[in-house]
Amino acid sequence: QVQLMESGGGKEQPGGSLSLSCVYDETIFTPYRLAWYRQTPGNQREFVADSMSDGPRNYANFVKGRFTVTRDRAKSTLYLQMNGLNPEDSATYCCNGVFVVSQGKSATSWGRGTQVTVSY
Repeated sequence: QVQLMESGGGKEQPGGSLSLSCVYDETIFTPYRLAWYRQTPGNQREFVADSMSDGPRNYANFVKGRFTVTRDRAKSTLYLQMNGLNPEDSATYCCNGVFVVSQGKSATSWGRGTQVTVSY
């Protein structure tokens, strides 16, 4: 299984910014899709943003214009720049990767997550 490790969470005031990072190991398998999800206690995990290997990025409506997902292939790192934070953005943010194992076969991995808290 491919290892994913998030960092960068913490506490920020409403209106502030945080940047999350997810380092992945692609020495064995190439990532096809890398994504950020978030989850709060008692709720289902929800999609935040993703970055496809061929370029397109997608965002959940509730983060459009505020969050930006980028990928540094040289560093094998996925980023999530979060601006204009509000208390509803408080959650555990998890990194997800879909990796090409062989032709027609893929594997999915999850990081353990990093906590983001937005409050005064």
